[in-house]
Amino acid sequence: MSVMGSDVAPDAAQRRREQRGWCWYDWANSVFPTSVSTVFLSLYLTAVATSAAQADTERNGVNPCPGGNALVDCDISIFGLSFPAGSLWGYLLSVATVVQVLVLPITGAIADRSSSKRLMLAVLAFGGAATTALLALVGGQNWQLGVVLFILGNICFGASVVVYYSFLPEIATADERDMVSTKGWAFGYLGAGVALALHLVIYLFHDSIGMDSDAAVRLIFLSSGVWWAAFTLLPLAALRRRAPEDAPRSAVSVTDGFRQLKSTLREAKHFPLTLAFLGAYWIFTDGIATVVQVAPQYGNLELKLPQDALIVTVLIVQFIAFVGGMLHGLLAKHIGAKKTILISLAIWLVVVIAAYFVQAGQEMQFYGLAVGIGLVLGGTNALSRSLFSQMVPPGREAEYFSLYEVGERSTSWLGPLVFAGVGQATGSFRLAIISLVVFFALGLLLVALVPVRRAIEAVGNPAPKVL
Repeated sequence: MSVMGSDVAPDAAQRRREQRGWCWYDWANSVFPTSVSTVFLSLYLTAVATSAAQADTERNGVNPCPGGNALVDCDISIFGLSFPAGSLWGYLLSVATVVQVLVLPITGAIADRSSSKRLMLAVLAFGGAATTALLALVGGQNWQLGVVLFILGNICFGASVVVYYSFLPEIATADERDMVSTKGWAFGYLGAGVALALHLVIYLFHDSIGMDSDAAVRLIFLSSGVWWAAFTLLPLAALRRRAPEDAPRSAVSVTDGFRQLKSTLREAKHFPLTLAFLGAYWIFTDGIATVVQVAPQYGNLELKLPQDALIVTVLIVQFIAFVGGMLHGLLAKHIGAKKTILISLAIWLVVVIAAYFVQAGQEMQFYGLAVGIGLVLGGTNALSRSLFSQMVPPGREAEYFSLYEVGERSTSWLGPLVFAGVGQATGSFRLAIISLVVFFALGLLLVALVPVRRAIEAVGNPAPKVL
């Protein structure tokens, strides 16, 4: 990757303009993982699939929903495979993630060599925005359309983020990158919260504007696509077009990204402690992502909470996560990043166990869980990324963070699969949610066993005073 931002930086005013514009893409794309994936699509797509299963009863005279329970009674099928409608979302998340793993290394290889990286960002962002808006067409019984559009949108989201990250070394000097990256992270949480608040108003007051609940959700999908596309115009206007100076000009083949990843893996074997921390991170971040993704489904189907309560819950998580990230940073200054991560993972264990005991219909108990999740959501990953950056060889950060991102997505199918599989096998979302404690318990144990000071010194970096 070219590091023009470090060697031949534009003047300070231009650099600040690009940095401000760059942060807006975090604001723009945050609507997809929050309003679309986490809140509305999971429940809406499950409802559409359940409706399709019930319609099969009338056509075939065979009742696929004898008890009316979407988790165990309402079967749907695709490509000859049958499974309960309630398990669709978990399986869909797993499939979409596996597809991303195949696409992202290729995207990174092309981005590093491309002279039109800004155009790549535009194509991927607008493509993701378009597929998100098209989710408004999903209704009735056409849940298969929702599956296809979500997979396409998820590909565009992940690939656009890879391209987006690759701009950072070009727009910020080494001393500026932490500040710029942190600002973008925080801006993303804020944008997600603002968008979700607006969508909450649309959903709660849909009767006042002459819509039923399904029409309101489809309007939310449409407005989410418009939000993503409109705010993407700001980074595209601010970021300058650059051609890589040190990359070959030859065309990029499909295998180039995987070849580069294989080379990094081969060399990384010389730093086993770095890989040990990376493995621990892949495990617990899978648990984090799964809890956030399946929480609305758990609240709706197991706890029988209304959808407006679930939206408020996710809204609480978004704004508390900003505060939690700041608190993690302050605590890490005093006791070190590793100890703070361990405390955070212990809190995650408490939150997941507490979720098992939340009583059906108790909204305040569920809101309490939202506060707990928010306090540890952003900070856990932010400190893990910061600590990992100290464990990689100097000058090789981009290669190792490519491994960091691809590995995260390579393992993130397991949590949703465990949740869906346990739910299908037991017929209980409570047992499905409690099964996720293994990710946090194992992650905590593995992080505790990694001698991070020795890992930092092994790659040639000076260790901070507080670890």
